[in-house]
Amino acid sequence: MRICRAVAFPFATVVLGCFIMGSSSEALSLDENPARPGEWGFRPFDGKDSVMNPPGFVWRPQKNAASYDLEVARDAKFANVAYRIEGLKYNCHCPSKTFEQGTWHWRFRMVNKKGERSDWSKVRSFTIGPDAIAFPMPAREELLGRIPKQHPRLFVRPEQISELRKHAQGDLKPVFDALVKQCEKIMKNPPPTEEPPKYPKGMKRGSDPWRKIWWGNRRYTTHVLNGAATLAFTRLLGGKEEYGQMARRLLLAAAEWDPKGSTGYRYNDEAGMPYNYFFSRTYTFVNDLLTDEEKAKCREVMTVRGREMYRHLCPRHLWRPYASHSNRAWHFLGEIGVAFKDEIPEADEWVWFAMNVFYNMYPVWCDDDGGWHEGSCYWSSYIGRFTWWADVMRVAMGIDAYKKPYFSKVGYYPMYLQPPGTQGGGFGDLTAWRTSSHNRKLMTVFAAQARNPYWQWYVDEHGGPQQESGYIGFIRGALPTVQAKAPVDLPSSRVFRGTGQAMLNTNIMDAKHNVEIIFKSSPFGSQSHGYESQNAFLLYVFGERLLIRTGRRDSYGSKHHKEWMWHTKSVNSITVNGESQKKHSQEPLGEITAFHTSDAFDFVQGDASTAYGDLVKRFTRSILFVKPELIVIYDRLETPKPSSFEWRLHAPTKMKVNGQEDIRVVNNKSACRVSFLAPKNLKLSLTDKFDTPPRPRIKLVEWHLTATPPEPMKQVEFVTLIRPHRVDDTPPANAALHRIDGGYALEADLKAGRVIALMRAGEGELKFGDVSTDAELAAVKLGQEGQPSASFSVDGGAIRFKGERLLNVSRP
Repeated sequence: MRICRAVAFPFATVVLGCFIMGSSSEALSLDENPARPGEWGFRPFDGKDSVMNPPGFVWRPQKNAASYDLEVARDAKFANVAYRIEGLKYNCHCPSKTFEQGTWHWRFRMVNKKGERSDWSKVRSFTIGPDAIAFPMPAREELLGRIPKQHPRLFVRPEQISELRKHAQGDLKPVFDALVKQCEKIMKNPPPTEEPPKYPKGMKRGSDPWRKIWWGNRRYTTHVLNGAATLAFTRLLGGKEEYGQMARRLLLAAAEWDPKGSTGYRYNDEAGMPYNYFFSRTYTFVNDLLTDEEKAKCREVMTVRGREMYRHLCPRHLWRPYASHSNRAWHFLGEIGVAFKDEIPEADEWVWFAMNVFYNMYPVWCDDDGGWHEGSCYWSSYIGRFTWWADVMRVAMGIDAYKKPYFSKVGYYPMYLQPPGTQGGGFGDLTAWRTSSHNRKLMTVFAAQARNPYWQWYVDEHGGPQQESGYIGFIRGALPTVQAKAPVDLPSSRVFRGTGQAMLNTNIMDAKHNVEIIFKSSPFGSQSHGYESQNAFLLYVFGERLLIRTGRRDSYGSKHHKEWMWHTKSVNSITVNGESQKKHSQEPLGEITAFHTSDAFDFVQGDASTAYGDLVKRFTRSILFVKPELIVIYDRLETPKPSSFEWRLHAPTKMKVNGQEDIRVVNNKSACRVSFLAPKNLKLSLTDKFDTPPRPRIKLVEWHLTATPPEPMKQVEFVTLIRPHRVDDTPPANAALHRIDGGYALEADLKAGRVIALMRAGEGELKFGDVSTDAELAAVKLGQEGQPSASFSVDGGAIRFKGERLLNVSRP
């Protein structure tokens, strides 16, 4: 017997749920194994603080489950249940009310089709702190009830049309005129509407001819249906009626295409996804011009296409959400659901599914500090598309996506990765060509939506707001402006721990005066488009790429992509016996274990000891940035048996090698000198060849240096010194590395004074000259008179100068 119950508890208001009456069955056992690679895991994390209030609860989907029950209580024995919901379809839930501050406990159970319940799961705890962001998810009926009954529903509500028409003849008339111009171009030369071709039989997937059809069909589909959406929207603003009729004709022509053919989601999702969202937008914009028969045809087509997406995504994406393309497909399905609500039976469910993804596990490639794993190109592409859904949620359902912790900090990733004027986009697929100006359009959205003055400053530094073209740009153009504020009060460097990246800068105001180190040691591993190995670094000097990650993707998963770019040898890291860390996987984990930033010193440390499997017992990399002119890299490696260690270094131009302590790199007006101070007698090799080159259409020359100790060993420490400088500047050359009890001492000249750095390789106090420490790593800047001007220790240990403890020691 199915019963719907309203359950009221002391602090949560009434929560509606449905459950199936039945008794507990011993045969129903829960699978509570920890998350495996590629799985989202039990959330909120047991014993951890939740940055969201309430958290999104997620658990492993259970075999034969028909529904789930969830309970939350203050006490671990659940004597007083404070929140309960029953009959949950999905293995996740975000409550519609917030929790009070303090520690909470939660558990779940499953119900099968017979109405039998499992025992409750193990009890897990979480804490709501004073800084947790209130972001409850409205209950299903309330949320879906906010969507307009009439059309249009996507990006704009029916009651907003009159106000937008005023904007079209007022402050946004130039934008409207551009829309009209675009429409006139389409009217003069309408796009062809024949169904695009399928792949010929026997065509090799991933080949260049295959890619031509694969991507060509995406462009063709977009040309037809985004053109239709543009015509339909412009007509709503007061454009010609002929625009609407042309939009109608294009829409109905596309409706004749086989929904599981060349533009089917499962056949070619790069064509299927834009078909689905552009079709839905056109349908809702031009709805009043469609006959009942034409509407029925559109519904028929989108029923097939929507079901195909839903069955692919649900329930898989709620537990295994790391599939790259699925991370945009889910909100495109949401657009279909909004456009066809009450017109396709499953449309409500598609919207509800999309909202559960958003509240409980999106975005997956990020951390709460604003970091992004897949690199700046895919960040721009995927988050840029998500902003469409953010607009839809805001207008159709009154949900402000920018309240989520990630989106409240999303703009700091491009700000610190690419200060204005930077060439190069950091780690990740397709980033080498990116400049800071590529962030302008997306940062325009973030600044306006999140009302962040620093992000507005970043936009203004690149020429001011740059709205998306077309109807979306018109809608966003009506948003209020934000007063800019230069980030003079922000630190110059930043760590994104959850994604394992740190950006060490000297100047985030202007890349022409900036030296930047980008470091990766990531708990995401090397999966998806963030494929680079752990403990890798990049060096940008005065806006130019100097020490780089190498290769260029010719086709995803090609031989060059897999055998060069996914291999550790392609980045500035270390291979062991020529072997890579595990390639393109979540398993080769890294971790940023320490970070510090100040005016005098930056420091970051990463641990990639597990990234090589059983091949390596230890690989820690410490980078000390004596700002702005000296970089010290200290690597410690240990293996179970004697091994070869290959220190890899890459540049966009030919390096000049004058021995291991004098390697020069120049790119335009930027330069650096690299000195391998330890170990001695390194074997050096330099080449501009790729072991596996890209396809002939890719013209790429990059230089690769390998430094290898003369004999295999079980334990090694590398100490490397890098001096970034301008081409017309001559940096100090004097530097000496001394082996001392328990480690190393480095003394190096600076332009004004010198620095002494002590690095641990054993036990006991480290001492050199007047400087001593019990820290793992410490550094002291000495002025020209020989007196300390700044000091730093990595682990809070004391630093002494002439026996006196330095009071200005900085600690991370």
